[in-house]
Amino acid sequence: MAKFEDEIYERTVEPELDVHERPKFFQGLLLSSQHLFAMFGATVLVPFLTGLPVSAALIASGIGTLLYILITKGQIPAYLGSSFAFILPITIALGANSLGEVLTALFFSGILYVIIGLVIRLAGSNWLIGLLPPIVVGPVIMVIGLGLAPVAVDMAMYTDSGNQEGYSMTYIIVALITLTITILASVFLKGVLGLIPILIGIIGGYITALLFGIVDLEPIKNTSWLAMPELYIPYQDYTPTMNLGLFMVMLPIVFVKISEHIGHQLVINKIVGRDFFKKPGLHRSIIGDGVATMFSSTIGGPPTTTYGENIGVLAITRIFSIWVIGGAAILAVILGFVGKFTAVVQSIPSPVMGGVSILLFGIIAASGLRMLVDAKIDFDNKRNLVIASVILVIGIGKAHLDFTIGNIPFNLEGMALAAVAGIILNLILPKKERN
Repeated sequence: MAKFEDEIYERTVEPELDVHERPKFFQGLLLSSQHLFAMFGATVLVPFLTGLPVSAALIASGIGTLLYILITKGQIPAYLGSSFAFILPITIALGANSLGEVLTALFFSGILYVIIGLVIRLAGSNWLIGLLPPIVVGPVIMVIGLGLAPVAVDMAMYTDSGNQEGYSMTYIIVALITLTITILASVFLKGVLGLIPILIGIIGGYITALLFGIVDLEPIKNTSWLAMPELYIPYQDYTPTMNLGLFMVMLPIVFVKISEHIGHQLVINKIVGRDFFKKPGLHRSIIGDGVATMFSSTIGGPPTTTYGENIGVLAITRIFSIWVIGGAAILAVILGFVGKFTAVVQSIPSPVMGGVSILLFGIIAASGLRMLVDAKIDFDNKRNLVIASVILVIGIGKAHLDFTIGNIPFNLEGMALAAVAGIILNLILPKKERN
């Protein structure tokens, strides 16, 4: 086992800048901008879809990353952006609950991250890996992407996507052109540009929407360059209210995201050539993610997660410097105060985001399938077949379980219920005996 780990974390390339090496100012500014662009498209898409403030998501992304760097002792070069796993739960929750209840549930999700991190510190991580094997996590990730599919398609077709009204051929054309640009960027562009197909797709789609005359430019003209960001302040814009049932909906998603977090850390370990599980420790990484999520929810932003796009930037550039990551975080915070920028993002028509989302949500679903392939899951094994089948149908079918314990209402729906079902089946179904 020790030899295996040595091989996994053996440095295969020499870095241009190692973790603690500091670049010159202008060089650092350029390198940090690359990371900013890599995370930008996905990070602003989440608040766009959920209705949360864009500026809050940007600031939460930046400050959350800085908090993560602090908690991990400046040893792990990872950028935190908005989490896609929470899009559907947040959207559904905001439709049926108050803003205070939703943000409080997200805040306690961050606390759960911290608790799990502390348990890992005391008991190790084997229990978590046993609870969330690929046969559970893979199909749940597929459900995340496929569950969001109707959102993307409706945005691409309807002027009023929320009510599925106003079927528009103009919207469809803009969405298709946006999708085409995003696909071409994803397939044919290499290097750093190959890591930002979402951003390129949004820019191309926005230009297309301008040509079709469906962009309202008045809010941009009427907004100053510098403006106070739109943030939700506790007890001013909302009253924190604990809804235990809503928290139970978020709980299984937290476990799935932590599993993804561990996967990202494995990749970073390999790229950088260090075992960050041991130093500073996996528990610090998860706690850092949790604290970032707690901060984000406090100001009205979505939960955070480590970003695969930014991990890709590390791999291509061989720039592992924590100073570069921190610089990107500071730039994200600054952007949150640029009024014109926020107004431009908010002016992006829904078919542009719909076109981009068709590919992005499909990629999320495909990444779950890839996890199953990489883990060499045998579907001739009935146990695996049953677990995956139940998760997919419950999640995509949007099954929900409503019940009351005492006077407290509980609701498990779609993805959350699918994750719970998968975890339970994995625990109770007998495993195939090994020869």
